[in-house]
Amino acid sequence: MASNPPAPAAPFVPSTEPFGFAPRTDEGQWEEWNPTAESIRPVRGKHRVAKQRGGGLARSSTVLGVGVIAAVGAGGMASANTGKPPVSISMPDLASVSHVFGDDAAPKGSATALSSVGVTTEDTAQGAKDAGEALRDRIMAQAEAQQVQVDSKAQAVTEASFAKQVDAAATKAEQDAAAKAADAKQKAEAEAKQKEEQARLAELAKQFKLPVVSYTITGTFGQAGSMWSSGYHTGLDFAAPTGTLIKAIHSGTVTEAGWAGSYGYRTILTLDDGTELWFCHQSSISVKVGQKVATGDVIGRVGATGNVTGPHLHLEVHPNGQATGIDPMTWLRGKGLNP
Repeated sequence: MASNPPAPAAPFVPSTEPFGFAPRTDEGQWEEWNPTAESIRPVRGKHRVAKQRGGGLARSSTVLGVGVIAAVGAGGMASANTGKPPVSISMPDLASVSHVFGDDAAPKGSATALSSVGVTTEDTAQGAKDAGEALRDRIMAQAEAQQVQVDSKAQAVTEASFAKQVDAAATKAEQDAAAKAADAKQKAEAEAKQKEEQARLAELAKQFKLPVVSYTITGTFGQAGSMWSSGYHTGLDFAAPTGTLIKAIHSGTVTEAGWAGSYGYRTILTLDDGTELWFCHQSSISVKVGQKVATGDVIGRVGATGNVTGPHLHLEVHPNGQATGIDPMTWLRGKGLNP
């Protein structure tokens, strides 16, 4: 905004005329002019016109006062229209012409900014306060926006992490559920197989019977000792009193019946699958070779013949008639029997 330059000070010309002014020849005949209320238009506002002293001074003072009023009005309008901070417009220091005025009319102090005319200290403070509050509000708004962005990013990261945790937990739960289901299925299958095997053995138990009813197991398969020519026990011993009935474990055909050296009196019963059952150390034999017997039929009696230390039934199992036998205990249990 442009400002009015300070008015140049009137040149001082020494003169002997009253009040220090010399008449100007370029203005023609000079005469005294005193303005009155009828000759000039009243000025609005509270501006006061200083009391005129002398003819030339009156005209100069009037022109100066009107210029000041116009400048003040222009400055105020410019400030009001533009809305920008007021610009200082200074009045000339009239100290150099103070001798023209009386002591009571001479201006005191330095120049005064015209833009601050009519503006109080409270108005200035209020303007500064409003500007500061506006700046603070803008700064706070920017800070709040930045904080919102930071919070949004942090929330997004937290939500993503939480989503990953939820997915991991769901995956683990699914895996655990699948593992539990697999275990339950496996257990159910095992139980079903066990029940099926028990049912099968129950059916077999109807077809297979233990050779003696009242007995005591005194020797098992694989026992080492000098009592046996092979160096170990090759069968299963059922100790029982002499004369205790020996019955057929399963249906089959008698393939041998007679004396067998260290086995004493022995009966061999061959089953339909080729398995041979040896009944040894009998006191007597009740069947003949080629005879077919059924499960539970009497084939002889317990004795102490052959290489023995007391009455008992020595039982051996030879699958497919092979020379080397297997554990009779395991074979009997596989048929649903529990010696």
